[in-house]
Amino acid sequence: QVQLVESGGGLVQAGGSLRLSCAASGLTFSNYHMAWFRQAPGKEREFVAAIGSSDSNTYYADSLKGRFTISRDNGKNSVYLQMNSLKSEDTAVYYCAAQRRLLGLRSPTVYDYWGQGTQVTVSS
Repeated sequence: QVQLVESGGGLVQAGGSLRLSCAASGLTFSNYHMAWFRQAPGKEREFVAAIGSSDSNTYYADSLKGRFTISRDNGKNSVYLQMNSLKSEDTAVYYCAAQRRLLGLRSPTVYDYWGQGTQVTVSS
């Protein structure tokens, strides 16, 4: 079965950096478009970034451009999210997601598979 397993979350001070990883199994990873979403307590799940199956195109939430970078390694079946200059408002559970057909980017409903999430807490 398909599994997406996130790692790399934790507690970091404001201004610090974290690198999240998502390891995929049970699918042909290079055929899937990948994304990161996040969800803070009491808020809806929010689009963070996405990357095309061939790694040629990346997309970001406007508010996060310049601080977050999404990348993938098809040889390792993994997608990454480098987060710099972290702020307290970045505190959330971060999820990776996969979709086979590019039906959209920013809506959680178009994604076929989800990981269990990893907690990121930024202290101010």
